[in-house]
Amino acid sequence: MSRFKSKKGKDSPAINTSSLPDIIFMLLFFFMVTTVMREVTVMVKQNMPSASEVQKLERKSLVSFIYIGTPKESKLGTNARIQLNDVFANIEDVPLFVAREREARDEADRKLITTSLKVDGETKMGVVTDVKQELRKSNALKINYSTKKVKAGDLK
Repeated sequence: MSRFKSKKGKDSPAINTSSLPDIIFMLLFFFMVTTVMREVTVMVKQNMPSASEVQKLERKSLVSFIYIGTPKESKLGTNARIQLNDVFANIEDVPLFVAREREARDEADRKLITTSLKVDGETKMGVVTDVKQELRKSNALKINYSTKKVKAGDLK
């Protein structure tokens, strides 16, 4: 008969953790590279109006934003301004902005681009109407107004 020998005094070997810092730094680097940071610095006041019947946009990568409101810095004036990407612009600059946004997308997605107007609640509609007219001239007909969602009973 064979004998069974007990292995007293022999512990399991320790786990080698020498490569653990390499793995941690590799993961950290991966997330730093793949994380999308804020693309636009908003330079106008954004107190969005409230609405109860809102819908979320499905593909946010196909949305171009136009910001309209009074500048946050008082030295830039108190009148409503238009912000396209990171710069203030005039109404005449809207068609060029639309053309650049179309060129930045794939050809198949160009017809699906939505222009979202992020308008401050205190802004006069004259500026918004002028922007909408320029969007029509540029054949950017899918327009969206960004709002804050509230419950139907909470509206004033």
